[in-house]
Amino acid sequence: MARDKGSGSVYYDKQRDRWRGALEVGYNTKGNRRQVRVSARTKRECIQKLADKRRELAVSGPPAEDVREQTTIKGFSDEWLKDEVERLDPSAYDTTKAAVSNWIVPTIGKRRLNLVTARDVRSVHTAIRDAGRSESTVARYHGVLMRMLKDAARDGYPILQSALLAESVAPGKSDRDAIPLEHVALILEQARLEPDYSRWLAAFLEGLRPAEALGLEWDRVDFERGALEISWQLKALPYNKPRDRSSGFRMPRGYESRQIEHSWHFVRPKTDAGDRWIPLHSALAAELQAWREECPSDTLVWPNITGVRARAYGGPREDKPDRATWKRLCEQAGVPDYDLYAARHTTASLLRDMGVPEEIITMIMGHSSMLSTKAYIHTTMAKASKELERATKQITGHA
Repeated sequence: MARDKGSGSVYYDKQRDRWRGALEVGYNTKGNRRQVRVSARTKRECIQKLADKRRELAVSGPPAEDVREQTTIKGFSDEWLKDEVERLDPSAYDTTKAAVSNWIVPTIGKRRLNLVTARDVRSVHTAIRDAGRSESTVARYHGVLMRMLKDAARDGYPILQSALLAESVAPGKSDRDAIPLEHVALILEQARLEPDYSRWLAAFLEGLRPAEALGLEWDRVDFERGALEISWQLKALPYNKPRDRSSGFRMPRGYESRQIEHSWHFVRPKTDAGDRWIPLHSALAAELQAWREECPSDTLVWPNITGVRARAYGGPREDKPDRATWKRLCEQAGVPDYDLYAARHTTASLLRDMGVPEEIITMIMGHSSMLSTKAYIHTTMAKASKELERATKQITGHA
């Protein structure tokens, strides 16, 4: 529905997934038009709220002053977060809440929303930097603040243009890099001693995100076609009330998930590009065939195999012990303590160095654009293409 800004009209806010309505109630002392707004999940509910508000105003008259001009960042953010929890997936909401609670409100929370300027936005940046946080964190939390201000503007709050046009922050250069090929060989040599060796081979050959690997199911491994269907990730969803299993799970409207056990769920990737088919490397296929005979789960390809902390043997493998195993492999191999995501960077780099077209790399890595793929591609200096290709074959052959 096209947005109608007239008094008494309702319109659908697609971005917020809500119906909104407004009634004009005259002008403020500055000569600006005043409106009273309502919102609801359905059109019918919104029309009813608007009618109720019209009757209320007929009895009590318009409010003495537009409260929107008195609202602080803190006051608006409290209500805004209530909407965000219904719109964002749990991880994104936790990031948003952390930005608001730890940085935005402590820095400019008392500032009136209609008086926030670009200088105030920069003061949030400074607070984050002064605490020793990375430029990537500054950029991420800047995005949260901008989203909040734009949502306030859409809700009719008089936000200064200078705040909305505040200069964005360029993310800092990632300290993750492709793992040198000789170190890859050493890590895989140690990983071969693990019962689930295929988990670590896949980390290098398929470029899977950790949540994608831990959420991979056997019925999505197509040995006949030589392909993997990456369509779900493993995620622990928070309870509505912490540690209260009867309270249900906190998730946004329309969030697609399948419960495995307790808080563990299969959830869809964040973007459509993350839902994909990728080639199954022949070396990995052979290892998976052998691992399937020993795997303690008929569902999960790489389940929990440690049996510690009362976690079910064969149940979902948590991210923390998965990364602990990776850290141990790096230590045993005598290589630096690489982040697990560095294995994914290595996949992208090898594909690029072997001359694979970027659109194919984008598809395999599950990126939504070439730009995000390029962030994972690192050229290996002082090595020619043939040497890289030969080294790659040597690794897979050694594996």
